[in-house]
Amino acid sequence: MNKIIYLGPFASQLHAHVALKQSIGYKYETDARHLLRFDHFTAEKYPEATALSKEIVMEWCAKKSYESQANQCSRTSIIRQFAIYLENTGQQAYVMPKAYYPSKTQYSPYIYTEDELRRFFAQTDQCHYVSECPYRHFIMPAYFRLLYTCGLRLSEARLLTVGDVDLKSGILTISHSKKDNNRLVPMSQSIAERCREYFTNVHKNSPDSNYFFPGLDGKPMTLQNVYHNFRHFLWKAGISHGGRGKGPRVHDFRHSYACHCLKRWVLEGKDLQVYLPVLKTYMGHDSFHETAYYLRLTADIYPNISIKLEGCYPDIIPSLGGDINE
Repeated sequence: MNKIIYLGPFASQLHAHVALKQSIGYKYETDARHLLRFDHFTAEKYPEATALSKEIVMEWCAKKSYESQANQCSRTSIIRQFAIYLENTGQQAYVMPKAYYPSKTQYSPYIYTEDELRRFFAQTDQCHYVSECPYRHFIMPAYFRLLYTCGLRLSEARLLTVGDVDLKSGILTISHSKKDNNRLVPMSQSIAERCREYFTNVHKNSPDSNYFFPGLDGKPMTLQNVYHNFRHFLWKAGISHGGRGKGPRVHDFRHSYACHCLKRWVLEGKDLQVYLPVLKTYMGHDSFHETAYYLRLTADIYPNISIKLEGCYPDIIPSLGGDINE
């Protein structure tokens, strides 16, 4: 790339910072160009600056009307690194706290009602034969029901092979899931029976290595294909979608499964201290915190059981801030 020339009050420090980054193996080309804009900003507004003050940093990092939240965070991170360099070399600088601006708006999981689930699955049953994807009308009713009834992640179901689905015992083998975890997932009697019917229609002579929900050319269904069908069934079922990033999402079937389980257990008077470890194992959570997150979500979604949850389990209900893609 053409050498960037900085001319503002921090020119020498910027050159040294970029040179250090590149000397230890970073290309640092895009960030260096971002810093050129910062150089122009300080040359125009703070030409006499001798230290990277909080005032300079906050004004530069303020969100522009035209930019995304992610872009603001990126700009902030670049200046934060520069400030750390200045501080490490004994110069005065304000270091913006890490994650001062959230990288994105927290998504609130959409919990489907039982009526919405009935309507959605009814629409998958209306799926018709198309020559381009001859098994589509068999795949969609089984695939989306399996997501919800087993609380699976989208690709845990998408990448199942025939050998992973034990139709005799009604148990799924989930391999190489999130964080490379493996687990066994028992199916309910009704979904196991549906999978047996599906197998008869699609996999009579299939080897164990074939994908249980095949796409084109023996490959698994693509994420795009799943999402396209999901949006179609959602619309047909009369369930409103808020637009990109708003939801509902396919992953919300998993969130709904967990919340519906907890709601049922609370209303049945089950001891959640006993049942939560079961849910943790069944859903393949890496830590109890991931499972406990659903306690707060369930309490917020169903206010009528909130008091009971808070009264019985005040010490294990976390603040609502879990990993929405767990």
